Amino acid sequence: MATTTSNNGGDFCRFLLQVITGRWFMMFASFLIMAGAGATYLFGVYSKDIKAALGYDQSTLNLMSTFKDLGANVGVLSGLLAEVAPTWFVLLVGSVMNFTGYFMIWLAVTKRIANPKVWQMCAYICIGANSQNFANTGSLVTCVKNFPESRGMMLGLMKGFVGLSGAIFTQLYHAIYGNDSKSLILLIGWLPAAISLIFVYNIRVMKISTHPNELKVFYEYLAISIALALLIMVLTVVQKKVTFSHAAYVICAVAVCLMLFLPFVIAVREEFYTWKNKKQVTAPISTIVEAPPPETVSKSEIEPECTETKIEKKSQEASVCTNVFKPPKRGEDYSIFQALLSIDMILLFVGTFCGLGCSLTAVDNLGQIGESLGYPHHTISTFVSLLSIWNFFGRVFAGFVSEIILLKFKIPRPVIMALALFVAAIGDILVAFPWPGSVYLASLLLGFAFGAQLTLLFIIVSELFGLKYYSTLFNCAQLASPLGSFALNVRIVGKLYDKEALKQLAAKGMTRSMVKELTCIGKQCYRLSFSILAAANIFGFLVILILVLRTRKYYAGDIYKRFRDEMEANEKDMALKSAQGNPSGERQGQ
Repeated sequence: MATTTSNNGGDFCRFLLQVITGRWFMMFASFLIMAGAGATYLFGVYSKDIKAALGYDQSTLNLMSTFKDLGANVGVLSGLLAEVAPTWFVLLVGSVMNFTGYFMIWLAVTKRIANPKVWQMCAYICIGANSQNFANTGSLVTCVKNFPESRGMMLGLMKGFVGLSGAIFTQLYHAIYGNDSKSLILLIGWLPAAISLIFVYNIRVMKISTHPNELKVFYEYLAISIALALLIMVLTVVQKKVTFSHAAYVICAVAVCLMLFLPFVIAVREEFYTWKNKKQVTAPISTIVEAPPPETVSKSEIEPECTETKIEKKSQEASVCTNVFKPPKRGEDYSIFQALLSIDMILLFVGTFCGLGCSLTAVDNLGQIGESLGYPHHTISTFVSLLSIWNFFGRVFAGFVSEIILLKFKIPRPVIMALALFVAAIGDILVAFPWPGSVYLASLLLGFAFGAQLTLLFIIVSELFGLKYYSTLFNCAQLASPLGSFALNVRIVGKLYDKEALKQLAAKGMTRSMVKELTCIGKQCYRLSFSILAAANIFGFLVILILVLRTRKYYAGDIYKRFRDEMEANEKDMALKSAQGNPSGERQGQ
């Protein structure tokens, strides 16, 4: 009896170790890290506090938001670090940067330190926002490498949780801090850092393998994430209509957290399934010890294949280093310079400059848009939550739907990206020419388009240029986003807003020095600037259509064949090792 109990206890410990170190728990941990990596989308909620506490005008606030976008999208440092350092170190650096940046902003807004200079505030928010690139590079890139054939669905889910992050944080901060939006800055400083530290050793690249339930699990995760999004959307609408007590906000936050942890249950179930299969397979494997001599199999079949593969890899590496302007076929591993100098990347960069530049500008100005049209502060936070939720739907739609239509109908993925740019242009027009309640619809369209564009950018880069330097390449492609945000947000939207605000002051016989905060009220505040954004999105739409024409033949083929071949090679390798004999297996067989 004691021996049986001891064996059961040992089995439980081994199973627990398998769960914690398995692919499915790694995916669950990545979901939580991604759910904490979208704090930059909450800028519209607490930007009013920064503006009021530090006496900024709209141009200065937009300059700060541009540095936020710069930090959030310039991930070259994290990408290069990931090439030479382990994943745990990348996540650790990100958590330190996240806490440092946002904690300093919180100290400044709450007057716990002397008012920093503008460049210091820009540096703080840039550092804090840049931390999300370390989370992306650490967990997202690792998951793509672990599930290469399901990368569209994987990226849709991962980026979807980032899209929900803003709405999740809104529920948590109401439950923890009430309506104190200044404390929201503190929350987004310590919570994402803590999550990364907890799971810092669980995120790692594993050997590619097949799993019979993989597609089913992805759809279960999709169902959970959609249910979570709908729950948050219902809570957001109800909280707008009904005054909630603090206890009610706590209950809402608990419900959201329970939904967030449901993927953990699926992870345990799938690892238990794998555990049972391993135990059943152990005995049959041990009986294969008397098979033909392993030397015959390995030398006659395996060694020539390995030699040919090594020769091919060496020749490919040599050509990559010497032929910068002669890149390999689409889908193979490009070098960094081959990818950056390719026409496909240039088209993708220009389309991203227009699309994500406009989207970030809209997100960053959402608070001031609501204020200019006379919406109350609580309603403005509702806009941010709705944008966050539909950001999620855009990301999931881009990942799953683009994967389905690609596999079934061979429709190139850039087609969905072009449509997202067109949808964003409609959202911009709704802001430029508003009617009562139109900002609600604009929030949905802009959030959906933003999420779809960002997810598709990550997927398309991985499909066109390979996974060897993926962590660096997708971060380089993201550079178009802050550049677009600076050109459109600071140089156009911020300037035109302040110009309209100064006109209103002049009409009242006042000057800029007579007011602490420069505010514009009325439909004309964003009319011209968002008309320009709509035109930029249409131009980006046309650019991406050129990319569609260039890549249609590539997407008409089997873009995942090389990964299936790699999985088959891994399975053959495992079968060969089993055939050569496992000492523990032989003892069990006897």
